[in-house]
Amino acid sequence: MARYVIERTLPGAGDLTAEQLHDISARSNGVLAGMVDVTWVSSYVSDDKLYCIYDAADPALIEEHARRGGFPVDVINPVHTVIGPETGR
Repeated sequence: MARYVIERTLPGAGDLTAEQLHDISARSNGVLAGMVDVTWVSSYVSDDKLYCIYDAADPALIEEHARRGGFPVDVINPVHTVIGPETGR
């Protein structure tokens, strides 16, 4: 499976309550429970965007997950490599 970064526009995302984030996460988990070869790793919430990390056999599975769950998808980008502070040392 490959790793992908998904950009989702969600106006007001940074103002979502813990309960709202729970409900969104639970809906995502419910959709994923009925799918194979796609896994949600984590998401980063900013003011008006979510940046989600997924592992999937094919980006079409991420699109299917979004369709089933009613989640926006702006861009799906493959992760080619991961760098951090250690990379430059």
